[in-house]
Amino acid sequence: MGLAVSCPRCGGVLRPPGLAHSHWLCDTCGVVSPLHTSRRVNADALSVAVNRAADTGIPVWCPWPLPVGWMVSGFAWAGDDREGVVATALACTGPAPLGSGPADVLLVAEEPGTGLGAYMAGFAGPDPGQLLAGAVAGQEPHAKVKAAGRPTPLWSVAVPEDRSAYAGEAKGRWLFAVSWPAQAGYLLAETSVLHDLCEWLPPELVFGAPTPRLPCSQ
Repeated sequence: MGLAVSCPRCGGVLRPPGLAHSHWLCDTCGVVSPLHTSRRVNADALSVAVNRAADTGIPVWCPWPLPVGWMVSGFAWAGDDREGVVATALACTGPAPLGSGPADVLLVAEEPGTGLGAYMAGFAGPDPGQLLAGAVAGQEPHAKVKAAGRPTPLWSVAVPEDRSAYAGEAKGRWLFAVSWPAQAGYLLAETSVLHDLCEWLPPELVFGAPTPRLPCSQ
């Protein structure tokens, strides 16, 4: 299906397992789960990614139904044959909710410690940690979605000015929603239902050109 392999924590080049080491290695981040980004964005390639994720129970979140004018523009997963999939990412592209041109939204589901969501959001990872102190303190969430039919609170995290990011928990894994530009985060208010594609892959999904938001090192 054409895959690029990179580090889920920094997007850098990885060294595969060999005689000297038995894990994937990033010169900056150390031992990591390799991120595989599909170079093809179509139904067949997405089906392969979804099936891999379903084997280990990692959700592949997608707004459904997609907002008018929006399409799937990329997907990736982290893991290898030994550990299985530990994280997934699905990108959607379309018109920004406030009419400010094109926008991208990336939804990440991951096991704690993976670091993909933190890297895409632009904060030091691998997990939200103290950034979600408001959740622990009982503060009201900044966004609410329904993920796989369950109410799911999300809290805003501090990120670079060119994007917005929310984090929470769904199906026992971290859930990140990262948007470019920052105001595209309003998509969560317009489309508050996230569907796990591992449960059902809608044949009506529309696909677009690959997004540059996902890392593609090799």
